[in-house]
Amino acid sequence: MIRINVKKLDNNLDKIIFKGHANFDCYGKDIVCASVSSTVLCSVNAILSINSKSIKIERSDNLFIINVIENDSIVIKLLENMLRCLKDLEEQYPKNLKIS
Repeated sequence: MIRINVKKLDNNLDKIIFKGHANFDCYGKDIVCASVSSTVLCSVNAILSINSKSIKIERSDNLFIINVIENDSIVIKLLENMLRCLKDLEEQYPKNLKIS
C-alpha cells in the first residue's frame, strides 16, 4: 500500500510524505503506482518550473518527501490539486492507497 502523510505546521502545508508500493500489480506493471507517480511528478515539476526554491525533494527506496519551503498561493494551489487527484485515486483503490 502507498501511504501518503500530509503534515501541516501553523495551518500551512509543511511536508507530504509518500511511502510504499501499491501492490496492485508487480513492479513496472502497477497502474496505481504509475498514476500516483505521474500525478506527483507532474505537480512537482510544475511547482519547480514556477519557483525552484519553493519546495525541496527527498528520495530514497520507497520514500518520496516534498518539503514545502515557501507557502505561496501558486504552490499551495498546485499541491492541493495534486492531493485532490490522489484522493480520487484513493477512492478508486482503497486497498492500495491511503492518505492521512
